[in-house]
Amino acid sequence: MKAKIQESRGLFFCLPSLIISLIFSIYPLIKTIIYSFTFTNEKGKIVAFAGVENFYELFTDPAFYSSLIATFKFAVITVIFSIIISLFLAVLCNEKIKGIGVFRTIFSSSLGVSISAAASIVLFMFHPSLGIINEIIKFLGWIPINWLTDSRYALITVAISTIWMNIGFGFLVLTAGLQNIGTDIDESCEIDGAGYFSKLFKITLPLLSPSIFYLIITTTLKAFQSFGQVDILTGGGPNNSTNFLVYSIYKTAYSNYRFDYASAQGVILLLIITTVMLIKFKFQKKVHYQ
Repeated sequence: MKAKIQESRGLFFCLPSLIISLIFSIYPLIKTIIYSFTFTNEKGKIVAFAGVENFYELFTDPAFYSSLIATFKFAVITVIFSIIISLFLAVLCNEKIKGIGVFRTIFSSSLGVSISAAASIVLFMFHPSLGIINEIIKFLGWIPINWLTDSRYALITVAISTIWMNIGFGFLVLTAGLQNIGTDIDESCEIDGAGYFSKLFKITLPLLSPSIFYLIITTTLKAFQSFGQVDILTGGGPNNSTNFLVYSIYKTAYSNYRFDYASAQGVILLLIITTVMLIKFKFQKKVHYQ
């Protein structure tokens, strides 16, 4: 009897979060799936059953494949460089150097910067005529670059802003992971005569693999869901070079009022993210837990 009361009490405390999940996660997901198999009007009301017509249109649309390629390029660039830079800074700040606490604060500061603020800063820095980046390029005698209006550089510019925003969180996660590695391991390595890089690659990184794996998962999810920086910096252009899937869904639904087609895109994006996550969790066996 007492166990049943405790179980009921636990369910009662979980009820608010369950209700919130139902309203803001489960219900929108079910509605999106339903919309993807129907035709809707400009007000988002279902007018007819479409079957797989929206998906057929999607897979025969060259713009969809362009968005898909741009999304994967962006995800690969941001995930790899965010983790590499964060790892480098975390290892650097893990050293016992006087005044290193100041640099820890600086390196983690991007965590407190909103997407709109970070994108605005990048927009000013990479401005074709007023930006400091082009001023440096002109000072070196090179030709200024249209960072945000040239399809060759727009994706890289958006990726740079995203990497900068990711560094703060990645730095904190990896720093916490490094500090959880026992000092007795370092002492054992020193006694065995292991060099710095040998200890780093054979001991530190394997022990840090849970934090790296967690960071890979969260950074990948952020990359596939990037929206704010794209909206502020490029608006999906030029020539759809930064028209990532999330932004394409937004434009399709709220600019073209194709809620059915946008829902089909959302379902495909969900399947892509799920597949990528399953593939990554297959490699969890290589993560070393102490």
